[in-house]
Amino acid sequence: MFILIFEQLLKMFFIMLLAFICYKLKLFNQEGNRTVSDLLLLVVNPCVILTVYQTDYNPELVKGLLLAFAASFLSHVIAILLSNVLIRPSGGFDYSIERYHAIYSNCGFIGIPLIGSVLGDSGVFFLTAYMVIFNLFSWTHGVVLMEKKSSFKSIKEGLLSPIFISTVIAIILFFLQIRIPRVLLDPMDYLADMNTPLAMLVAGFSVAQADLGKMFRNIKLYYVSFIKLVLLPAAIILTLKLLALPVGVAHTVLIATACPAATTGTMMAIRFRQNYTYASELFAFSTVLSVVTIPFIVLLGDLVL
Repeated sequence: MFILIFEQLLKMFFIMLLAFICYKLKLFNQEGNRTVSDLLLLVVNPCVILTVYQTDYNPELVKGLLLAFAASFLSHVIAILLSNVLIRPSGGFDYSIERYHAIYSNCGFIGIPLIGSVLGDSGVFFLTAYMVIFNLFSWTHGVVLMEKKSSFKSIKEGLLSPIFISTVIAIILFFLQIRIPRVLLDPMDYLADMNTPLAMLVAGFSVAQADLGKMFRNIKLYYVSFIKLVLLPAAIILTLKLLALPVGVAHTVLIATACPAATTGTMMAIRFRQNYTYASELFAFSTVLSVVTIPFIVLLGDLVL
């Protein structure tokens, strides 16, 4: 499992590197970055959710899915509490961006190919529970965090977002075992397959706008990345051990939690006119470090769980 995860992470990193080069060669600009970001958030992600739930009903799968929902919810609550304690408003104006990146992981863009390669289709199915909770939290708590204020408008936007609506529809279709016609499902599968490469392109475009020398000298990046990649996954390993979940469910939630900061952090920073350059630095920095941390977190999970 260690080698498989390491190889998959390297493949994603090379896509991001290609995007970085393309941006430096002026093949893309910030407007293109914004367009691709919206495409991912509003079109591709909903297709991913809808397609993964188009599977046969199985009692064992459903039991595992419900346990994954509970563990994923608990994981996000622990992450929010931990970030609130360790990342304070007194730390600077961008504290909300730091909290977002410490809480929310790249569970879809990086989690899907990672978990699919080591745990197969059942792992990806359980991962959808984490993705659902991630989307619910990020489009409600995350939006409020990025806007630095709590408002009904923010919550309403999250609840009416394509991600939330597609999640509700996908769950209903799964439990009623209603199949999307092949003539519609196949194009949705094609769009869903764009998920990882497009996300890494957005990351690469964003990183290309950052001052890399300044980024690697920024102590805060190390601090936030340590919380996201080491401290939080370690806390989740202990929690999963206490819950005594099935191995497949426990490893799925652990890998999803151990993924680097979410690409949506950069996308939302762009969308809500926040410091998207700093957001992209947090994403890029944690992604690079995750090539090392994720395999070792999984190895630690194998020993404990």
